[in-house]
Amino acid sequence: MVPVDIWYGIDSIPTDLGPTSVTIGVFDGLHRGHQQLVRKAVEHAHRHGQRAVMVTFDPHPVSVFLPERAPLSVITFERRMQLAEEMGIEAVLVIDFTEELRGVEPRDYVTELLVERLHTEHVVVGENFTFGAGASGTAEALAEFGAEFGFGVDIVPLLDDDGERICSTNIRAALAKGDIARANWALGRHFTVTGPVVRGAGRGGKELGFPTANQYFPESVAIPADGVYAGWFVVEPTGAPLEGDMEPGIPYPAAISVGTNPTFGDEERSVESFVLDRDADLYGHEATVHFVDHVRDMEKFNSVEELLTAMERDVARVREILAREV
Repeated sequence: MVPVDIWYGIDSIPTDLGPTSVTIGVFDGLHRGHQQLVRKAVEHAHRHGQRAVMVTFDPHPVSVFLPERAPLSVITFERRMQLAEEMGIEAVLVIDFTEELRGVEPRDYVTELLVERLHTEHVVVGENFTFGAGASGTAEALAEFGAEFGFGVDIVPLLDDDGERICSTNIRAALAKGDIARANWALGRHFTVTGPVVRGAGRGGKELGFPTANQYFPESVAIPADGVYAGWFVVEPTGAPLEGDMEPGIPYPAAISVGTNPTFGDEERSVESFVLDRDADLYGHEATVHFVDHVRDMEKFNSVEELLTAMERDVARVREILAREV
């Protein structure tokens, strides 16, 4: 696999760039709908000797002109780049979405970006694609510009399932309901969160016999509804020594609790993973949690004994769910 080139801003585009096949979008989930755009752009590039380029935006455009409605992040920028590379994208142009960019006229957008800078021969966009000042440019307008400037345009219909559109908004809604199976189906992969393992209250191992790897995330990051989930826990291979019987990069089965631990009156939401049948010092390590399925909603128990009984049932259920994935 050839490492993907990342260009930050149009001035970073190489001046000797050859012909390209381009797909454009926020790609804020890189879900199944986004994936079909990427695949078409990559396939066209391979057939016609072009370079496969993704044009994306960071930050999310909505966070610039409607910051109070900025959508929760479903995927990190780093994960977006990794997935793009795995799908065959050779270069990613990251455009800093600003008020100035928002005011660029559609024709200027096309001539400067696609024609003069990217030497575009083919573009793939979704049918709801808009660009330029006031989102006045449409996919159909892009096709007209393509006919004028000599590049092809592939307008791809939106994906839906039983009338429900596959989009990042609906994925966020599924996560908010704890419907991991639905979110994963739309994503075409497990929903994940990545972050450092930090010290929690310490009661999981000492008091309960269920030591957990605790992670906290900013409010801008989408995490599933409070509850217990089955999933996989992966320590990221950063090169830092890992003490215990786990290895970086290996997925280990885990029972995952999301929420505030109402039985103990905690206030801050966390993601706590009990890695089954393993014992390792995970503090300070970067880890990724892969959510597979929902086990139960979060409950407040009347005693520690009730909680322990429920946790034992949870672990048994997690084993059943994950056995189907092996």
